[in-house]
Amino acid sequence: MDAAYHPTPRTTPTRHRERARYDRDTVHAILDEALICHLGYLSAGEPVVLPTTHARLGETLYLHGSSGSGPVQAAGAAPAGLPVCVTVTLLDGLVLARAALHHSMNFRSVVVRGAARVVGDPAERSRALNRLLDHVAPGRSADCRAPDARELAATGVLAVDLAEVSAKVRTGGPVDDPEDQSLPHWAGVVPLSLAAGEPRAAADLDPGIPLPDYLGRTRAPYSRYR
Repeated sequence: MDAAYHPTPRTTPTRHRERARYDRDTVHAILDEALICHLGYLSAGEPVVLPTTHARLGETLYLHGSSGSGPVQAAGAAPAGLPVCVTVTLLDGLVLARAALHHSMNFRSVVVRGAARVVGDPAERSRALNRLLDHVAPGRSADCRAPDARELAATGVLAVDLAEVSAKVRTGGPVDDPEDQSLPHWAGVVPLSLAAGEPRAAADLDPGIPLPDYLGRTRAPYSRYR
């Protein structure tokens, strides 16, 4: 397998091409750290973008949904799969420049283009659902009740192959024009991160049940309890 995805016209930025990344390590790291994605597709000719959870397993991106949701229904009715665009974004900082139009943000993002299919195979579906749980808290799929037949019937899982993929990354401070660098305005970066707080037990939890090890290893920035 190649170490990088191959750029296509749809994955080549029109601006700031120097920020584009195609290596698998960068793409996988961003997908694995992000906790939410946005799924874009066409419904009756109109664009729809929905937030949902995702998880990567090898070179497949799995998306969680309801079996009656729009994208799952549309993908099930599309023999060749539902054309989708999936995006994730990690925000790392606010970039404040001296000039108004030079303000920016430090970020890491991934865009996945492809055809989403409904996961119908029971074995693949089980792997995908476990991965979706473990993506949020590694080890959680083995530490909860498995879904029953009714719950499985109400749950939809979409799969998108990671083939047409690109990442985009901005790092560093503001880029002011030389003539603006002497202006009396503060410039710099305000770092941002997602931090996990102390786990709070449910009000009806048996006090004899200890905090699982995988939740006891919280740290900031949030890294899926690892």
